[in-house]
Amino acid sequence: MSANPEKEWFGEKHVSPDEKTQAVRGVFDSVADNYDLMNDLMSGGIHRLWKDRLVRMIRPRGNLKYLDVAGGTGDIAFRIKKKAPDAEITICDLNQQMLDVGRDRATDKAWLDGFEWITGNAETLPFPDNSFDVYTIAFGLRNVTHIDTALKEAARVLKPGGRFFCLEFSHVEEPLLAKAYDLFSFKIIPQIGEIIAKDKDSYQYLVESIRKFPKQKDLANRMKAAGLETAGFTNLSAGICAIHSGIKP
Repeated sequence: MSANPEKEWFGEKHVSPDEKTQAVRGVFDSVADNYDLMNDLMSGGIHRLWKDRLVRMIRPRGNLKYLDVAGGTGDIAFRIKKKAPDAEITICDLNQQMLDVGRDRATDKAWLDGFEWITGNAETLPFPDNSFDVYTIAFGLRNVTHIDTALKEAARVLKPGGRFFCLEFSHVEEPLLAKAYDLFSFKIIPQIGEIIAKDKDSYQYLVESIRKFPKQKDLANRMKAAGLETAGFTNLSAGICAIHSGIKP
């Protein structure tokens, strides 16, 4: 398989890589104010439990530096902050609107220190080599134009021994459950998105993007190729979601 096979697919539409990046930015500009609603619709609200599980696996400590990529609204960063109040947390997101939502939420929680909010692309992170102890990306990797490039960037900015975690919608292996999940995803989620968020097209893309995302074992192999060792995954909710993890040697 050639590197970055998803680079010319925006959901089911064939596009150029530059067009995909711009289109993805447009989707998240559109859904930024309804981000929690988006994840609630796509997961039945269970995304909150998945994120809690991710943070338990991370086991946050205050003497480490954390980078949360595509985490503009702060969902993962805030969970880390609760577990490790003195942690240094950098949030990097392609979408300024998402970062604005996150900053506002941090202000509402009276968390004025301990976070750095950076606009940046997962494929060209604006950080030096060997900068972070932990890299997280939750529900963001499938929207990256060049996934293999982003994985190599994750390995680059991690310190030796640094840990990588990706929480992402994935692939259900049990046939009957997979059929039911597809029916819910393609027939119901876009309609609910149109009714509640007035944005059917963005939700249609988000559903399609899950099906274009590499299967669990394929992503683990691509993580290894990018320089992340002991790459593995933990399925959640029968594979509707998965946590991938690896270590920079």
